[in-house]
Amino acid sequence: MKEEEKIMRKIVLSVMVAAFSLALASNSFAKKGKYKEGSAGSGSITGTVSFKGTPMAPIIEDLTKGKNVEFCTTHPDAKDGKRARVKVAVSGGKLKDAVVFIEEIKEGKPWGELGTFSFDFEKCDIKQKMAAIRKPSKAQKKAKAGALKIVNQDPEILHNPHGYQIKGAKRSTLFNKPLPSQGDVADVTKNISRMKPKGGSHFFLQCDQHNFMEADARIVWNPYYSISGADGSFKIDGIPAGKYKVTAWQPYVGESTQEVTVGDGAVKADFTLTAK
Repeated sequence: MKEEEKIMRKIVLSVMVAAFSLALASNSFAKKGKYKEGSAGSGSITGTVSFKGTPMAPIIEDLTKGKNVEFCTTHPDAKDGKRARVKVAVSGGKLKDAVVFIEEIKEGKPWGELGTFSFDFEKCDIKQKMAAIRKPSKAQKKAKAGALKIVNQDPEILHNPHGYQIKGAKRSTLFNKPLPSQGDVADVTKNISRMKPKGGSHFFLQCDQHNFMEADARIVWNPYYSISGADGSFKIDGIPAGKYKVTAWQPYVGESTQEVTVGDGAVKADFTLTAK
């Protein structure tokens, strides 16, 4: 082989190795769902989330057949020892507790308190039914606190919060913490550091002592999200100008995605989720 051909092959091989390494680095960045904190933009997205079809019927829980009957039946919504558990809340065609979020954005407003959350276990119920949570920041990881906590508000009642990351039919346990007394707090920041983008986007919380106590959350990878109110309304602000994929999601209904172009000021985007 001529010397020129050897040199050319080495050059081609070097270029191929460099391209392959760059591709791996790019894929790694995408898999980690990294977001860079910078400056907030001047754009916003407002709208409503509507529901089409017949929502799933409330689940009627017989509180007289579980643990701590005397206390659990004092829940304000309980009647004759039974309580309706609503997983899809619809009023006037508008869907409550849908998480609306920008799918991917590289840089924008600081996280601040967005993505941090506290669940209250109260009256044998979880007070907050829907949230958005994030993988802990570096500061939160170092402190092993501040990203997500669960508080037992019930006197002389043992609760056992069990948190999962869900993808399809697969549930992966993130934590399982006993809270034996009123005022006990489980800060599970360290535990949810294990969340991975490939592990699923649905966080599910349940009490192992009272399995009718449930709550949900969307795992978000940037601070651009909002949770719809009882009237279905939402607002995401501080958005840099650009074109984005925006999704409305509710774990027991499904999701809908549309492309939204944001400039200065507010742009409107309405979503409709259809019963499964």
